[in-house]
Amino acid sequence: MFQTPADKKNKTKNKKKLPITPGVVITQYTINIPEGKSTPDFQCKPNPITIEEGKLAVFKAVVTGDPKPEVSWRRGKGNMSDKDKFQSKYDQSTGEYILEVMSAAETDVYKCYVVNEYGKAVGTTTLNVTEGKSFGHIQTNIFLNIFSKEERRDGETDERFWDAMLNADRKDYECICKEFGVTDLHLILKKLEEKKAARVQNEYILHIYFEVRSYLELNGAIPNEDTNKKYNLKCAGEAKDLSIMDLMQRDTGLNQVDAEEIHFLSTEFKLSNVDFVIKIQEIKAQEREDALFECVLTHPLPKITWMGKGSVLEDGEKYSITVSDHKMIHRLLIKDCKLLDKGIYSAVAGITSCSAWLVVETEDDSISGKKKPRKTTVARGVWTDLEKVAKEQQIKNQEEMEKILAAVKAKYKAEQLKEGNILKNRGRDGEITAVTGPGKNTGAVKGNPDTANSSAPSEPNQSKEKAKINKLKGGAAVSTLNASGSETKTRVQVIDNANIKKHAKSGQADFDSSFIAPVTVKVGQNAIFKLCFVGHEPIKIQWYRDGEELQDDNNTKIEKSAGHSRLLLIRCQRKDTGEIKIKLKNEHGFIEAISQLVVLDKPTSPSGPAEVTEGSPTCIEFKWRPPKDDGGSPVIRYIVERQQVGRNTWKKIGEIPGVPGYRDTDVDHGRKYYYRIRAITAEGTSEVMETDEMQAGTLAFPGPPAPPMVVSAYDHCINLSWASPSNTGGSRILGYILEKRKKGSNLWTVVNANDELIKENKYAVKDVVAGMEYEFRVTAINLSGAGEFSNPSEFVFARDPKMRPKFTNHKMKSFVVVRAGNSVRITINFEASPQPDIIWLKDNVLVTKRVTISNSDGSSQLLIPSSERSDSGIYSILVKNLAGQETFSTEVRVTDDPKPPGPVELVENVPGTVTVIWEASPDEKRDDRLHYTVSKLDSTKRTWTTVADRLFNNKFTVCNIMHGREYHFRVYAKNDMGISAPSESPTWGKEKKKGVKECDLQCAPTFIVPLKLHTAPKGYECYMTCAVKGNPKPHITWYRNHISLNTNTNYYISNTCGVCSMLILRVGPRDMGEYTITAENALGRVECSTILSVRGEREVTLYLNRKLSFRWRKSPTINLMTLNFVFSLPYRVKKLRTPQCKQYLRSISV
Repeated sequence: MFQTPADKKNKTKNKKKLPITPGVVITQYTINIPEGKSTPDFQCKPNPITIEEGKLAVFKAVVTGDPKPEVSWRRGKGNMSDKDKFQSKYDQSTGEYILEVMSAAETDVYKCYVVNEYGKAVGTTTLNVTEGKSFGHIQTNIFLNIFSKEERRDGETDERFWDAMLNADRKDYECICKEFGVTDLHLILKKLEEKKAARVQNEYILHIYFEVRSYLELNGAIPNEDTNKKYNLKCAGEAKDLSIMDLMQRDTGLNQVDAEEIHFLSTEFKLSNVDFVIKIQEIKAQEREDALFECVLTHPLPKITWMGKGSVLEDGEKYSITVSDHKMIHRLLIKDCKLLDKGIYSAVAGITSCSAWLVVETEDDSISGKKKPRKTTVARGVWTDLEKVAKEQQIKNQEEMEKILAAVKAKYKAEQLKEGNILKNRGRDGEITAVTGPGKNTGAVKGNPDTANSSAPSEPNQSKEKAKINKLKGGAAVSTLNASGSETKTRVQVIDNANIKKHAKSGQADFDSSFIAPVTVKVGQNAIFKLCFVGHEPIKIQWYRDGEELQDDNNTKIEKSAGHSRLLLIRCQRKDTGEIKIKLKNEHGFIEAISQLVVLDKPTSPSGPAEVTEGSPTCIEFKWRPPKDDGGSPVIRYIVERQQVGRNTWKKIGEIPGVPGYRDTDVDHGRKYYYRIRAITAEGTSEVMETDEMQAGTLAFPGPPAPPMVVSAYDHCINLSWASPSNTGGSRILGYILEKRKKGSNLWTVVNANDELIKENKYAVKDVVAGMEYEFRVTAINLSGAGEFSNPSEFVFARDPKMRPKFTNHKMKSFVVVRAGNSVRITINFEASPQPDIIWLKDNVLVTKRVTISNSDGSSQLLIPSSERSDSGIYSILVKNLAGQETFSTEVRVTDDPKPPGPVELVENVPGTVTVIWEASPDEKRDDRLHYTVSKLDSTKRTWTTVADRLFNNKFTVCNIMHGREYHFRVYAKNDMGISAPSESPTWGKEKKKGVKECDLQCAPTFIVPLKLHTAPKGYECYMTCAVKGNPKPHITWYRNHISLNTNTNYYISNTCGVCSMLILRVGPRDMGEYTITAENALGRVECSTILSVRGEREVTLYLNRKLSFRWRKSPTINLMTLNFVFSLPYRVKKLRTPQCKQYLRSISV
């Protein structure tokens, strides 16, 4: 059971977290999440569904989180306890959590809750249920009817009342009715249900209407003159209609026009929802191949959403997303497939989707040694002629649309030719209120069209009315009051641009997406980024460059205001090129937009060194690398200059295209040259790059390499290596040719093919015959040709080397203990050549058939699946070949926890001793390592003490047995696996004889050794001790001048076996006085006192008689007023010799 936020309120406050998938609310329970753990989230949230009444509805969700979260479903109208109607399941093959509504009866809201111990995620979706045929034959009104305005007499006819009721929770209905003066709540609730059903029906009607309207305009039935506006409201006579230009997938959703003067016309037509004629199929592709997913739609869509493993895919280097000209065939090409690309890929068209697996298989290219060319893999079983299927679907769609057009043209032939006003001006100009979300007002904008995010279409006479529309993710409602007072509601689902990231919530900041256009400037110029936005204040504005936040300084200026922000970068340099991001945040959410800054500069010099690819007597051909930084512009051409060695002048050869290479044929045989190269772009010419000297000389062949060395030899292969020649002939080595010769033969044969040079200084010769003896030689090849052959190598046999068997396990165990019933597994690794014979023995006898032996190259394993006690023994492995043999032994002991010993007896053979005798454990005969342990408990103590261990017999004599005490004994059996339960002995102790009185040892405390008088030098330590006895043990308390010292940390007090001591580390004047120790128990109390004096201080003599007198010696270094006198008895002062002492003693209580 996971903890809820209420359970964790004493730990930390819950906080909201940004989800991966839009439209998901994530609550994080704890602030710090351990590494590797995460809160739940949706990889794929449930999609909204619209179906006919009584049909099956299926919601699917893919979730993430560590630990694995629990998934549950809830609905807005009632519970889901009816298992016949609601069934939830989990598909392990796809990782999808599925909810099936068996017979959909009513429109409802469903929520998917994903919970683990670190948080929860909630995804909301809707189920729209329609009567009759939902996306089939529909009898509906595609144009809204003009009806007469009725005078509003009470709150029931107020549109604001119904708008508040439709968007409020059930618990708020009563408050809203009181506010608008409505009394009949029962009647209102009944009408409210009707209005909700009508709203769902109208949303669907207008969804179909927009598709029909777009089709009519595309076919020229209703020409649209204003192509610069996405939304256009047109009037034909008394009828009004709304069209959406350039319909894309981001415009999917429901757009509801709630106007009072719209005309209804009934017609019957058939329009199908977008679906897949051919769905994407599973693809099995080899690694490094391209995989192609293809699908065919029932209706054309300019763009669909492709998703891979829960993430939206974008067209780029990794993925290529294409669509056919007729917008029916959509393709996703995954380039250069890797194992990480394996997973589920989906194509989403509107509310319909299909998924398929991409399986990436590895292929071993080590045999061929070359990479195979990349090819494209298409799903098996997919229709090959997709164009034919698409054309057939187009014909079918055309027939359906012709029926619709015939019905529409017959009713509205006259209205289609008229051009009317888009909106009639009524009320005050320029006063607009934009409302985002249910029942929340974002404020009013008067006469400020520049701050509007989107404006409503204007009249042909350039009317100034503007409307501000806030875009919300997930299809949130947007209401706009136009200048005439009528209200237009639009529900738009927005899919963000790749460079705009939103965390959508009603009232958040928003801006136009034109900001993402890159800004290009030259070095030294200023770059300006400006952005206008709208949203609830306060708005926090942050600018970033390459992820680092920008602050005002000498080169950066940031301006911020309520409606816009401006970034000025002064004297930009090439290093300033990068990503520019702005982030706006308020209490409702945040939004980010990304642009690019490109600073143009001249390129850097070409990269060297230059590499000579050909150096013949007639030409010099060389190449170089392009500049590391082209300055933001591609290299157009290069300027090449040449200088002959020994001369001071440079000759301009000319300009060549932007290919980093040149072939100079105007050279003299044997001469050497230098070359200089500059790169040219649209921004200027780079610095020069100068080459080393190059010679157009005679043919210079390389010298002989070192003789080949044999690295290793086997029956099927001989591995060789060699050193490069010291003389390369003045040019680079292109490769090597290797030859072999059998012993006794004069014929050398080439090992590698002539057209395949050996590029490295090693080679594995596989064309050998086992047992034959070979020698090898090698030659190097440069631009001039092949050089001299090296000296032959030593002769070598093509056979496996002989090697005595050797164990390679570093930690082989010679003793193993296994619990009975568990498996015994002994693995031995070894090296040997040739392959050895392996023999396993148990106690010098071959192992039985119940033991499984597995041998492979370099290892052998013994396995006993279920061990028994009889499997105990010494197991030996013998590894033997022609070169020798090696053996290793391991003792295996199969045992279990021992059983306890038998009954225990106690015998007194000698006074003061007890002999403990017990019966043997039943496991003693089967386990020769079993032994015993004896423990004792004295009646005067509370703990058991071990008196004997590792006993291999069945008796033990315990000494020091005290008369008059009781003793208990326990005997345990122990082995390599553990210890048994104890066997208890009877109580040992003699009973008291009758007539003999028991000795009472209790006594009051008395001091055996009293305290002594102490005189200590100043600064030295003083140690006071005394001895006290008493039973029960007395409580000891130390006093100085009748003040307890037990809690004073300046004194170290101890009491060990009646010896009481107190230590003063450094004696000072303050430590002088009377010290008393008291000992007290239940039978009495006693005390003992002493006096501590310090040497170096004034001596004071106290005569404790009936009269009190003082005597001291004068000291010029000690002030008399520092003396402290403490009297415990009421004596009088008889004679004081100094007035200072007399004055001091007046303040002392005697």
